[in-house]
Amino acid sequence: MVITRTPYRISFFGGGTDFPAYYKKNGGAVLSTTIDKYCYISVRVLPPFFEHKHRIVYSRTEQVNNIEEIIHPSVRETLRFMGIQDGLEIHHDGDLPARSGLGSSSSFTVGLLNALYALKGKLISKKKLALEAIHIEQNMIKENIGSQDQVATAYGGLNKIEFKENDIDVTPVPLSQKRLSMFQEHLALFFSGFSRNASQIEADKLNNLKDNEQRLSRLQKMVADSIDILSGENDLTDFGFLLDEAWQIKRNLSSKVSNSFLDHVYEIAKKNGAIGGKALGAGGGGFILFFVKPEHKQRLIEALNFLLHVPFKFENFGSQIIYYHNGV
Repeated sequence: MVITRTPYRISFFGGGTDFPAYYKKNGGAVLSTTIDKYCYISVRVLPPFFEHKHRIVYSRTEQVNNIEEIIHPSVRETLRFMGIQDGLEIHHDGDLPARSGLGSSSSFTVGLLNALYALKGKLISKKKLALEAIHIEQNMIKENIGSQDQVATAYGGLNKIEFKENDIDVTPVPLSQKRLSMFQEHLALFFSGFSRNASQIEADKLNNLKDNEQRLSRLQKMVADSIDILSGENDLTDFGFLLDEAWQIKRNLSSKVSNSFLDHVYEIAKKNGAIGGKALGAGGGGFILFFVKPEHKQRLIEALNFLLHVPFKFENFGSQIIYYHNGV
């Protein structure tokens, strides 16, 4: 049996520039971090004593005899990609809801891919893990998603991720522990209470790609600007103002990014100490991040008491094998 633990991620700047249709022409960059909320995948070879060959347990349970019968798209295509012949039992457990803007679907694919390689007795580099997960999700499942989530969750940590025509570069943002802790103390994460289909929202953005190129170019530039703020010694407030500017731009990428409820939440937050913020991932719902001075954080939490506040910490390890037993 193999168990993997793969973190979820928070993306700050550059979202949208990680779509191949954009970065293969213009290049792309994002600033993101992984957090201490995880997707757990356990995989074992299923003994040949059952009526079914594969058993997959997530929000539902599937028992099938052929890979083609599997409904879960990531499981089906990842098993196909890996050329799996043995019968398998696969279990998924997640710390946070799916389809909520924290890269959970890519955490699943990355974690499953990592587990299947381990089951075959192979170690895979973080880069290969990320690139193969991108291939599975974009080319095999054919999801309308970018390339940042797979990279962020495979690598872990606070990183600048750059996208080139046929490659990725991952550069950790070097902050002292004191500066990193200060940055974390300025962040507050809330769950809106409902999930959404990111692929549909991203498809709308892709349809507007030509009209959005100037906006995406500005979002891409914010990655370097935000790193300059974090790496400096001045007050971090400018990071919050930049986040606010980015959200106003992101809202205009598609009419589906925000809605009256999210606008209402954002307005309340700004009146109660938040300097900036954003709906994470594609938008439309899911998790909402705010940048707020630590002395105002409790006031913000109380003002948004109709949302679930989710405390978190940064993590640095990415997808890991946390249990391995070869059955010998």
